[in-house]
Amino acid sequence: MNKLKIDIVSDVMCPWCIIGYKNLETALAQLSDEFAVEISWKPFELNPDMPIEGQDLNEHLQQKYGLSEQQGDENRQRILEMGEKAGFDFNFDGKRIMINSFDLHRLLTWAASESKQTELKLAFFKAHFTDLVYLNEQDTLLDVVQSVGLDRARAKEILDSGEYFQEVRSEQNALQQMGITSVPTFIINDQYALTGGQPSDAFVQAFKQIAEQEAQQQQ
Repeated sequence: MNKLKIDIVSDVMCPWCIIGYKNLETALAQLSDEFAVEISWKPFELNPDMPIEGQDLNEHLQQKYGLSEQQGDENRQRILEMGEKAGFDFNFDGKRIMINSFDLHRLLTWAASESKQTELKLAFFKAHFTDLVYLNEQDTLLDVVQSVGLDRARAKEILDSGEYFQEVRSEQNALQQMGITSVPTFIINDQYALTGGQPSDAFVQAFKQIAEQEAQQQQ
């Protein structure tokens, strides 16, 4: 059985991160007889300077990327279609906001020590993109944390303190030094990288190539 260590650099605020992950999931299901997989999530902030109250998403996209209303509509339609194909529901009907995700990364770092990191990450994606939950409101955020079986009081303790601040910053700095500037980035076995919301076939092909290369290196 081949081993795959996959570090996923991502931000909960990034729709292509959940599309890419769902396609990865499909690929791994196809390869379950061939690969033993270990997944971890690495922190990236699309908007590190965003204030805690967040910003209306449409307004944010217009300001940051200069998208016209028509371009914004086309972008949303593409994300909807890609999400549907990948098996994830995006909800563009209500008011959506962009927030600073640093506290989410602190909670995800803690969740890794509780073997709940992927569960929490997926719950954050669903809360933000499907349920239109405002993850910058502490009680709402704690509801999501509790929903995956993590201790609510402990999560509040982390949010109210500086716990995991340094760990997240150190990981972000290390990733920047590696030259990672966009998400999602999938780092495989510490030496290969795939970027963007890749289709599942691209993952299957990449993993098979990596397995072949590593087998040749061991000969």
